[in-house]
Amino acid sequence: MRVFQLALVTCCLLAGCAAQSHVIVGKVRPPISPDQVKIYLQPPKAYEQIAIIDASSQGSAAFTQQQKMDKAMQRLKEEAASLGANGILLQGTGSQAVGAVGSGFGTATASGNTAFGTGVGVSGTVFVKAANGIAIYVTEE
Repeated sequence: MRVFQLALVTCCLLAGCAAQSHVIVGKVRPPISPDQVKIYLQPPKAYEQIAIIDASSQGSAAFTQQQKMDKAMQRLKEEAASLGANGILLQGTGSQAVGAVGSGFGTATASGNTAFGTGVGVSGTVFVKAANGIAIYVTEE
């Protein structure tokens, strides 16, 4: 039970970190709804670059790999929409290590001139899903 509590506290601490960011490279427009943002794997015919954006599932309540990727993509769309982009030219997705959770237990006994000790430890890396791309304003498809 203690390992679970430690893992929960660690996840809560990691949740405070930023989950999305951007670097402006063009003209920012008024925000739009994230539902209006389209993902592109190939560049459309005519578009303007607005920003380089990235997002992750960090701090979300997602457990499965698909839920984590869905959260990262939703946050990517939200970031693009906040800059007035109606499209994202997707550049990559993947996993990102954001921390580790560990626990251990040890015991020792001594009797006369003899001592004996043992210990066991476990550790696991905490991964999130991440995505990055270029926020674009598509003028013609």
